[in-house]
Amino acid sequence: MSMNKVVADAREAVRDVPNGAVLALGGFGLCGIPENTIAALVERGVKNLTCISNNAGVDGFGIGLMLEKRQVKKMISSYVGENKLFEQLLLSGELEVELTPQGTLAEKLRAGGAGIPAFFTPTGVGTLIAEGKEVREFDGRKYVLEKSLRADYGIVKAWKGDAMGNLVYRHTAANFNPMCATAGKITIAEVEELVPVGSLDPDHIHTPGIYVQRIFVGKNYQKRIERRTVRPS
Repeated sequence: MSMNKVVADAREAVRDVPNGAVLALGGFGLCGIPENTIAALVERGVKNLTCISNNAGVDGFGIGLMLEKRQVKKMISSYVGENKLFEQLLLSGELEVELTPQGTLAEKLRAGGAGIPAFFTPTGVGTLIAEGKEVREFDGRKYVLEKSLRADYGIVKAWKGDAMGNLVYRHTAANFNPMCATAGKITIAEVEELVPVGSLDPDHIHTPGIYVQRIFVGKNYQKRIERRTVRPS
């Protein structure tokens, strides 16, 4: 494996993403989403994608852009309430949706990246979430068996990174990015700043470069706020 994983840009990073691929995309709402990589996927026009992401973007931004182009066949998500187009596609049957409790989704990705095929959780027991799944009792409490998630491509956004793929996230922009980075067979990272190898404090690295295959410097970040709430003046 090459120790220098830097590619020119987002287009180069997604050059081989095929139709029908499974993508795990970092971000929470619009915080820490891989804006450049999503735009490159829209430009390439790949279709029949399965997207694992906590949110589905909003109308006209993030994964919402992929929904507009009808590139997504299935969404595996937790919170999707900010996207009217998503609702329309779901109700019309154009989009397959697998809703998953937020903590369960995070653990599905984390466990997948750790090589754990499934785990038991109390979340969802006695609800529609548990239908058709194994339920077992441990120490007097019921738990439902959830299968882990792996993706063909993990697509993440970090604050800083180096040529070896070591990543540092900034505050809440970490969110789902570390889990998506480990869950991808091939992980693409876009960063705000590419720093020299050795300049990152090893204790401060959130995603070790062993998990990252391609890295590039993003540009023109909008960093939108999904729902702006301000105090009356």
